[in-house]
Parts: sequence; C-alpha cells; structure tokens
Amino acid sequence: MIESLARIKKLYRNSRISRKLILAFGLAIAVPALLVSFLFIRTQETQLYKEAMAEGSSHVSRLNEQLRNRMDMLASASSTVLTQKAFVDFIHSDMNGDGLQLVKFKQNQYEQLHNIVESHELVSELSFYVDNPNLYEIWPEIYRYDRFEPQDYWLMLREEGGAAFRLFSWKNGEHTLSYYRLVRLPDKQRTFPTVMEIRSEHDVFFSDLLVKNEGDFFSVVIDASDPSSAVYNPNHAFALDAGDKLGSILGGIHKRLDALQQDRPLKVRVGDQTYYALYRYIAPLNAYVMDIASHRVLTEGPRSWYAKVVLIALVAMLLIMLLVSTTTKRIFRRLERVLVAMRQVRKGNLDAKIDTGLGAGDAGDEIDEVAVSYNGMLDEIKLLMTQVVDKQLIAKNAQLHSLHSQINSHFLYNALESIRMRAEVERQPAIADALVSLGSQLRYSMQWRGDTVELGEELANIRSYVQFMNFMEGDRIDLSAELTEEALQCPIPKMCLQPVVENAVRHAAPPDGSVRIDISVRTEEERLVIEVRDDGVGVEPELLERLQAALRSEADTPIVASRNGLGLENVHKRLQLHYGKDCGVRIESAQGRYTRVTLRLPWEQTNLGGW
Repeated sequence: MIESLARIKKLYRNSRISRKLILAFGLAIAVPALLVSFLFIRTQETQLYKEAMAEGSSHVSRLNEQLRNRMDMLASASSTVLTQKAFVDFIHSDMNGDGLQLVKFKQNQYEQLHNIVESHELVSELSFYVDNPNLYEIWPEIYRYDRFEPQDYWLMLREEGGAAFRLFSWKNGEHTLSYYRLVRLPDKQRTFPTVMEIRSEHDVFFSDLLVKNEGDFFSVVIDASDPSSAVYNPNHAFALDAGDKLGSILGGIHKRLDALQQDRPLKVRVGDQTYYALYRYIAPLNAYVMDIASHRVLTEGPRSWYAKVVLIALVAMLLIMLLVSTTTKRIFRRLERVLVAMRQVRKGNLDAKIDTGLGAGDAGDEIDEVAVSYNGMLDEIKLLMTQVVDKQLIAKNAQLHSLHSQINSHFLYNALESIRMRAEVERQPAIADALVSLGSQLRYSMQWRGDTVELGEELANIRSYVQFMNFMEGDRIDLSAELTEEALQCPIPKMCLQPVVENAVRHAAPPDGSVRIDISVRTEEERLVIEVRDDGVGVEPELLERLQAALRSEADTPIVASRNGLGLENVHKRLQLHYGKDCGVRIESAQGRYTRVTLRLPWEQTNLGGW
C-alpha cells in the first residue's frame, strides 16, 4: 500500500503542470457530480426496493387468500357430496345383490353425485375407496380400498381431524392437488375405513399463479417438507433465466422459510446472485406460497443509470480537459522553451541559451525573468568550470612532480657510499655482484619508457634490490614471489611495489635476525589485489594507527619519512589520484607476528597513466 502511494505521488510529481490542472479541474467538477448522482441513484434503488417489496407482499397476500378460498370450496364440495347419504349407504352395501336396485342407483344417487361434481369448476375428479368385498366397480368414482395407496394414510387423516390436503395427489399427483376425507372408520365388518378423494388440476386450482408469464416476481407454491415439490409457471421469465439453477434457488430459500417470520422479506444469496422472497404459510396445505425476485432484475433500471451518469461525467471531463489544455498551452508556451533549454544543458550543452526576444530596456514578465536569470547562470557556470579545471590541472601536475621527487633519493647516495667503503676495506669479488644489482636498479629507476610496466619487470627490480640488501646486511632477507605467468604480465604502475618492499627490509627484520617477504596476487570484484607480507617484528600499535589514519587522510600531523614510511603514503596518493578513492594502499600488522600491505588497483586497465 505504501509503495503504491509512493508510486502515485511520484507519477503526479513528474506530470506536466497542464495535466495537473486538468486533473484538478476534472476532479473538482466530476467527483461531486458523481457523488450526488450516485446518491440519487442509491435513493431511487432504496425506494424501488420498498415499492417492490410492498407490491410483492400484497400479491402474496392475495394469492394466499385465493388459495384458502379455493381450499374451502373443495372442503365445501366434499361436505355437499357427503350429504348424499343414500349414495354413501349403497356403496357400503351388497351392490351385486339386486340388479334393478343397481340401475336405480345409477339413475338417481349416482347422477346426483355426478351433477354435484360437474357443478364445481375446481373439482376435476372424485373417488371413493371402500373396504367392501361386495362393491361393484362400474363407475370411475367407486373403488375398493385395496386400490388406495398408501393404505395406512387414513391413520394420518384421523390424526389431522379426518381431512387433509396434499399439494401433489397420491393417485396422479404430478399436476393435481387432492383433498382427502374420512367417510367411515373401520368397524367389525371392515378392516379399513372409507376414504373420499377430491382432485383438482393445478392449472385450474393455481390458475392465477400459473397464467402470469412476466413480471419482476416469480410466484411459487412449495411444500413445507420437500423443496422439490413445488408448483410454478415454467414459462415465467425468472424460471427460464434461472434454468438448471432454479432447484438450487428454491432449495436455498426453503431452508430459510419460517412460518413465524413470514411478514419479513427473506434475502438469500445463491451463487453470485441475491434473491428476495415474500411468503405466507398455508397451514391446511402444509405449504408456502411465495413471490421470488432477483436483486439484479429489481435494480436493473437504476443500474443502467450508473452507466449513463459515468458516461456524462466522462464527457464533461473530456470537455474540461480540452478547455484547460487549450488555455494552458498559451500560458506555458514560453515556459516550455525554458524546459527544453534545461534538458539540453542536462545533456551537456552549456550553449543552450533561451531567446527571450526582449529589448535593452524591457523587463518582461515572470517567465522572462526566469529566462534571463537562466542565461546568466549558464555564463557563470562555464566560467567557474574553466577555472576549476585549470586549478585541478595545476594542482595535479604540481602534486605529481612533488611526489616523483620524494622517491627515496637519499637511498641511492647511501647505497653508493656503502659500496665504496666496502670496496676500499675488503676488496672482494662480491662487490661486483652488488654493483650489478645496483646498476639494474639505477637503470630501472632512471629509464621511464612509460608510466606502467609488467608486474614481472617490477618484481625483477625488487629481486635486484633484495639481492643488493643481502649483500650489504648479510643475507638477512628471504623473498618469495611464486606468481603465475598471467599475473607476471599484468600491467601495474611503475615503482609501486618497491617502496613497500623497502619498508619491509628496513623495519621488519629484528636486530641480528632475518625476515621473510611473500608477494601474492589475486583479483577481487574487477580489482587487482597485490599483497606484500612479512613475518617480522610488526608495527607498534600507536604508529600503526597513525599510518592507517594517514592512508585515510585523517592524520592531523605531517608524515615523517624516517618514522612511518613516506613511501606507503606516496604510493597510496598516486593510486587514488589517478584511479579513484576505491583504490590505494591498506596496512595491517600484529606486533611480533607480521605486517601485511595490500595494494588495490584496476584490473585490465588499458591506460594506467599519470606516473
């Protein structure tokens, strides 16, 4: 989150002023307009929801009343049928005993029953199920009880008070509602009771519910104990849109149905859709009548307003952007010239001045003032750069000449004096070898064909120096430098190792003792690292601290050549002067154990000049 805010802040900071103005004007106008519009739309959504819920509640109440009235009509029809006592008594008698009596029954009692059934538009069929072995099944309204399924259903009817409705009939329940009523209970002659069944087709009984194909609400009558048992219009837009998900929708709503909370709308989420259900519980039918609506359908109108509002806001912002863009182009045209000139200077062109077009006495506005000040600043920068470059060249040349003149010139005089005295006193052949070594050193020191040499040439000069010092001091120095052929060919600055070895020869060996000097080479991070290590007496801690401070350019006092080795600082300054602060000399020492001097300089440097 913090990184995103920082990125947005950086993007805004780097944007042009004209874009910032466009953004400011656009937000100042578009954001309030969008907020007010969305608030209005939200209010309309709430109002639409309330109106829809009120309409749906009213519709459910009407459906509830209509269904209860029709159930009462079926119950009334059953009572009317049972008033035909002669019919009921005859179907419990021996119907095969007298043929003439059967004919009279057909012409009188049966026809009266048939007329009653025909007079009720809700009744599609009526059946009696009688436990009578002498029953004559000649008409579709009269059956023996063994045709009734399930045969123990009469027990439930007895517990319910002798009558009950079923949303789906036992006999042909796929599209039929039934009303069951006990006519006579079992007695000594009968094992099972007599049950009357009145059936009503769904498309007749639920005509108001099934005829309507459109509308926001989808009307359903669903069994209270089985969500898969439901009556609805399969051609309704809701059912067609839900498709295979309709069962999941009805099942999800069925779980939330509560007869004690039926006055409150039910909100259910199924999948990625939200649905509202308004319902009433019909106790005699043990079912719920409900109206279901999709949140998406109810708010479809207001949701389309969102797109219109956003489109209008975008058009308004576009017009604002065009207006502000045109205005700012005129205002910032001259400022753009200043920015172009600054970009040229950033690329190194110090001659990129701004043409103000002002006369000698013209002052101009704020942008002209900036341009004039900018031109004067360029002139001062060029003058200062010239002066700085000249000063640096003078200082560098002076420093190089000064450093060259400090490379132990007294050493040559002392060496020559020692050889001369030795030759006069002892007159030995070893003097010839010493002179050869000294001559090699003189030629190496005096002949500067270039500023760099191969490491092998520098090492050969060091070997001559060590051989000469062993001649002078009695073979006290052991030099080890087993380097690879590749390392010996590395170019290094001339005379950068000789002062380091000279310090080891002079200060590392204990009195009347010897010292071993090891030279090694390695590479680290594109740097050539040369180490000169001796196993001598080491450096005193106070002197070591002063030497390290001098190499870090932190020393407060001048360096004295006879005390702390001017050669190290000489080499260090040369390396840093030409190769940067990450190159130079580092010294480490442990008193009585060792001293290690490390030189760091560029690896594969084609031009190691400046020596």
